Amino acid sequence: MVVKARVQKRLYYKIGEACKELGIQPYVLRYWETEFPALAPSKSRSGQRVYSEKELEVIRRIKQLLYEEGYTIAGAKKKLEAELADGGLADMAEAATPEAAAEMPTAPVPRTARKKAVAPVSDTPPVLDSDAAERIQTLRSGVEKALQEAREILALLDSKSS
Repeated sequence: MVVKARVQKRLYYKIGEACKELGIQPYVLRYWETEFPALAPSKSRSGQRVYSEKELEVIRRIKQLLYEEGYTIAGAKKKLEAELADGGLADMAEAATPEAAAEMPTAPVPRTARKKAVAPVSDTPPVLDSDAAERIQTLRSGVEKALQEAREILALLDSKSS
């Protein structure tokens, strides 16, 4: 006789229960709370974090963005904020049910795509804030200077060996 476990939706989940259901470690979830403003669980009377179904959907989406789609924390944060602003996460909550997930076709994500440290490539160039653009320019000028110095050293070595 096979006994099926009943899956019962609850109002709130403790951090251990949420992590078990989502397949992540508690320290990962606590870190995500510091990085994603949309993820702010309330606390029980005893001070434990408690997560609602809506917060579990946000966590599922964060996990999907980071682990399956290969986004960085910063890229996932921007994408999630845009989705929440558009109200698109509500549509994903319906698709996150096991029945809907089984019906949705998914393409396998190459292992290298999950390890990339950049957001997925698009046809439009990324828009950089002024701080990022300034840092990139500083790096470029530093690299150019180092290359010039390396060329001068090579020229000196070549002249001494001749």
